[in-house]
Amino acid sequence: MAYLAGTMVLAVRAGAPNNGRGEDTKARVKVARVRGQHYPYVSAQAARRWLRESMVERGSVPSPVTRVGKAQQKAQKANTAADPVRYPDDDLFGYMRTGAKKDDAATTLRDSPFMLGTLMSVEPVYPTEDFGVMSRGVSQPVLHGHEFYTADLAAPFLLDVPRIGTFTLPVADGVGRANYLSEEQALQVAGAAALGGVPRTFRDQPAVQLPLEERRRRAALLLEALAHLSGGAKQALHYGDRVPSLLVLVPFKGGVNPLANVVDRDDDVGVRVRGDVLLQELEAWQGEWEAPVRIGWRPGFRDQARADFEKQCAKELADGTIVIDHPRTILLGLAGELRDGKLDGWFEDPALPEDR
Repeated sequence: MAYLAGTMVLAVRAGAPNNGRGEDTKARVKVARVRGQHYPYVSAQAARRWLRESMVERGSVPSPVTRVGKAQQKAQKANTAADPVRYPDDDLFGYMRTGAKKDDAATTLRDSPFMLGTLMSVEPVYPTEDFGVMSRGVSQPVLHGHEFYTADLAAPFLLDVPRIGTFTLPVADGVGRANYLSEEQALQVAGAAALGGVPRTFRDQPAVQLPLEERRRRAALLLEALAHLSGGAKQALHYGDRVPSLLVLVPFKGGVNPLANVVDRDDDVGVRVRGDVLLQELEAWQGEWEAPVRIGWRPGFRDQARADFEKQCAKELADGTIVIDHPRTILLGLAGELRDGKLDGWFEDPALPEDR
């Protein structure tokens, strides 16, 4: 398998985890409007920041960020070190750092091996406006307000496992410039014995690859961070747990997520996992995925939906095609298998068997 496809649901209870643009003294949450209804959401950028910070809590050294451009200039940038060899977050989340000119040798970029959708409310929800007054020690009270909401937010994600620790090189005529290192970085990886960089061909492009042990570690680190996810705005007023309440994972050969319609809403039970849809998708993609399908379901979250799902998939649960456990247990168990080398086949690209 080459990809880990997934869908996750975060349960927000009276929270404001991602603010939009405020108005004067009122802070607003991010909301999408669909057919006249309001769907609160958390942007992928915000959730990916939570993951980066959770990785730091697990011992990862973050890539330093430098702001480029003067404060009065409109064209301002903030760049990471753009060094995926030294920093796992540059490797896993990608970056773009441009030089002074379009063809500058310092230009380097990397698409993210970890792809995440917008965490959108499964049901339409209208945020509540909370009115506040700051009157402590002042003669004239200051009025302020902010929004919060209760909703279950769902998003798809995809992890391109073979690309972890794999870096394509700059070549002539701009070919392969979707994910390339600068020449200096390429030489650093290919020539540093301590790093164990290995030259190879990856998806028809020249590339260098970090040692398998380091690639295992980075993949596991991402899953461990998701198992301990924390973060979000307004935690002082609206503290909330950000560990997924629901998680569905399936190893997949291609860059497709077959779980697009598995998580939806029911007017009676709220969020539900469509067992019938999951089984039909697995049948349609037979031979393209690897058992078991791992489902993390926190105790007490949508118990009726869980009972309905277990009834629909009773046979697959009995034979181990589908397994259900706590999301933390699922993620940490999978991370442990990666670290122990039990899933090394995931780090090879099945589309190019001659390149193994």
